[in-house]
Amino acid sequence: MSQLVEPHGGKGLKPLLAPKTERADEIARAKNLKQVPMSSKETSDVLMFSMGAFTPLDGFMGRDDWAGACKDMKLKDGLFWPIPVTLSADKALADSIGNGEEVALVDAESGTVMAIMTVTEKFALTEEDKAFESQNVYTTTDMEHPGVQKVYAQKDVCLAGPLKVIDEGQFPKIFGDLYQRPAEARAAFADRGWSTVAAFQTRNPMHRSHEHLAKIAVEVTDGVYIHQVLGKLKAGDIPAETRTKAIQAMIDNYFVSGTVIQAGYPFEMRYAGPREALFHALIRQNYGCSHLIVGRDHAGVGDYYGPFDAQHIFDKLWDGALQTQPLKIDITFYCSKCMGMATAKTCPHDKSHHVSISGTKQREMLSAGQDIPPEFSRPEVVAILQEYYKGLK
Repeated sequence: MSQLVEPHGGKGLKPLLAPKTERADEIARAKNLKQVPMSSKETSDVLMFSMGAFTPLDGFMGRDDWAGACKDMKLKDGLFWPIPVTLSADKALADSIGNGEEVALVDAESGTVMAIMTVTEKFALTEEDKAFESQNVYTTTDMEHPGVQKVYAQKDVCLAGPLKVIDEGQFPKIFGDLYQRPAEARAAFADRGWSTVAAFQTRNPMHRSHEHLAKIAVEVTDGVYIHQVLGKLKAGDIPAETRTKAIQAMIDNYFVSGTVIQAGYPFEMRYAGPREALFHALIRQNYGCSHLIVGRDHAGVGDYYGPFDAQHIFDKLWDGALQTQPLKIDITFYCSKCMGMATAKTCPHDKSHHVSISGTKQREMLSAGQDIPPEFSRPEVVAILQEYYKGLK
């Protein structure tokens, strides 16, 4: 009997991918349905639905669930849900779709028909609604915020209803075994005898601070799940192929064998800081992770959130909201006096001895062709990243 945390909602995983034997017929049938083009975020969300990462949702949200997720992080039935998952369409297309009608959801970038959705509700998404979502989820309506930009880029009407996913697109082909679904992750954990698993969310190659966070987690759980974002990133972020190689080099050279699994998932970041930390934890509960590592400025961007806001928000949840718990870790740095990685809780020395480490700083040094010191990042990792940056010139 598995000792892993239950999927969110407590009723088992709910993947929405049609059985393989049905997909060809469903793809053919979808060609005769009205086509609803999707943004990259919406396409990413369909993939998350397909694998059961959004358990227990059965499709895009209606107005009540959207409003509840925005306002107090609860769906209409009271289930915890911190960030809305919606699909928008322009008004003319939405007006042409009848209640109960099936439509085909199409990845606007590739033209691939991804899913068939039965439209059970349509609701207007006004400018006031977009401001409401932005302020509640992102704590700002500033259009410089990338998550707010995505909210305001939505069209006039949201379509809601259950999904049947009929094509996973290119992700499984491009990423192979790295593309891991929740059921596969749970099986991998069970095979290793893990019952407590700490997820480490990343969209960057891992430097020494990240490594330190993961090693703290290894000490207090059965294993660490380095779970990286495969969806669309911000400009300047290092692509998944390079990032994967760099992370694997760190795992192979600096971790005990069998204590770490590296995988990826097709999520597209919202950069919602505290709210997104909660969303990451919910998704990792579906993957079977008992903990989510939450360090400094988790899922943040710019100066919109305080360095530990993403930790504090977990303390505001009601009992039973989430099974997956935060593993809260202080700001990490290299101390020349300690001669190693430390946090403010473990290092007594003055800040003049501390080397502050960040992904932004590392990217800046790599872009400028500067040497990366060993206290900042492992040499095996640096070599892979330097090769990538040479190819950009």
